[in-house]
Amino acid sequence: METPNLAPFPAQHDLGGNPRFRCTPVEIEDDAPPDDFGKRVDALRAVLRDKGLITTDEQRFNIESLPEAEYFDLTYYEKWLRAVAAVMIAKGVVTWEELQ
Repeated sequence: METPNLAPFPAQHDLGGNPRFRCTPVEIEDDAPPDDFGKRVDALRAVLRDKGLITTDEQRFNIESLPEAEYFDLTYYEKWLRAVAAVMIAKGVVTWEELQ
């Protein structure tokens, strides 16, 4: 039986060769520390990782699986939070209704 392709290719994060993104200026961001929201999301992810409930690969897969519109519309830590929520729902740790 053939393994299904779970992620469409190319995904939003794989922009190499995409004419839409060629020769565009790189946005340089400050290396400012995360805001309070970012610190909370990072702390949540760290606790879940330490408890063995999420891996970096699971988080990365879920970030890379976001629909294109969401991927480009969300901030860095909003992507992290969406990924954490998706993993926790998939593992039955929480339900979507509990997160509402």
